[in-house]
Amino acid sequence: MTILVTGATGSVGRHVVEQLLERGQQVRALTRHPGKASWSGSVEIVQGDLAQPASLPAALKGVERVYLFPVPESAEAFVALAREVGVQRVVVLSSSSAVNRGETNAFLSDHHLAVERAVEASGLAWTHLRPGGFAGNTLEWAPSIQAESVVRAPYGKAAQSPIHEADIAEVAVKALLEDGHEGAKYLMSGPEAIARVDQVRAIGKAIGREVRFEEISPDAWRASVRQFLPESIIEMLLGYWAAAVAQPDPVWPAVEDVLGRPARTFQQWAIDHAREFS
Repeated sequence: MTILVTGATGSVGRHVVEQLLERGQQVRALTRHPGKASWSGSVEIVQGDLAQPASLPAALKGVERVYLFPVPESAEAFVALAREVGVQRVVVLSSSSAVNRGETNAFLSDHHLAVERAVEASGLAWTHLRPGGFAGNTLEWAPSIQAESVVRAPYGKAAQSPIHEADIAEVAVKALLEDGHEGAKYLMSGPEAIARVDQVRAIGKAIGREVRFEEISPDAWRASVRQFLPESIIEMLLGYWAAAVAQPDPVWPAVEDVLGRPARTFQQWAIDHAREFS
């Protein structure tokens, strides 16, 4: 059985590939960046882009199951082709925004719902993974931690329940390989809500030195990232963090329910990524 992993060099996709290899599976990896591909076993690497449907027929040939990175612009074309070539099961990387739609994240919610609906309408067996915030989002702090051992950001008391990307991948692999997950929509999070200031402390502990959180105003942060992020993303993040001060992120049990063990903590994620902050 050949399993296609799209977005294979992404933060979740690379774990999906690695874990499938550990399970002895035949993996085909679709990526826009083959030069970034590096795994411990033999992988068939196909260069392609989900946003360019012409690149997909070769990637899907002979495939039975797919891990699908969300690209709404081509989702309908992708699933139509997948059905045509005999794909039997699709596991979708979606988002908790699909069920927690608000004014600030409406575009993100619509993005993921478009993919979910295209897959559901295809007639293929499907599973949706709906993680909340990724622990890996804190990698944006790496440059200032490396240079100054400091993080300058707003809303230090915002309590998030970030999920380790390897946990998302492990649930994906279960859904790809085992029966019983068809039609499931798994809301996923880390095992606890942890304030941003405590996330910084956890990173410091992982790298063996004190790292300071310096609270700045939303306007100061907005000005510091405006050249890198669109206004819609900036406002979405600020709105989310503000809300998480008043009401901590929920903790969802799907990782433990599916895997039979607790989700990895943020501290474990920080240990796993210590090199990137050192």
